Amino acid sequence: MAPRPERLRDMKGLGPRCEQWLPLVGIHTPDALRAADPFLMYASLLPQVPGLGLNMLYALIGAIEGRNWIDIKRERRTEILMRLEDMGIAPRRSV
Repeated sequence: MAPRPERLRDMKGLGPRCEQWLPLVGIHTPDALRAADPFLMYASLLPQVPGLGLNMLYALIGAIEGRNWIDIKRERRTEILMRLEDMGIAPRRSV
């Protein structure tokens, strides 16, 4: 069994940018990330990180679950978008 990561950037799908942004919402460790709601983190980051995209939410969920963010996007995109819609923060598609 692989050791648990000690830094945020060592979690699956996260990198230096995530490690820079997550402290903005009080997340400093992998354990803190695993204990938090990724949707609430994403909602809190939106006004603080210009241009933050949905890939960040997929990455947060993937890191918490130890899965690739692309798999999260492929398998759960509709469910995720529906939750964001319920929260009033779903991305708007341009026509």
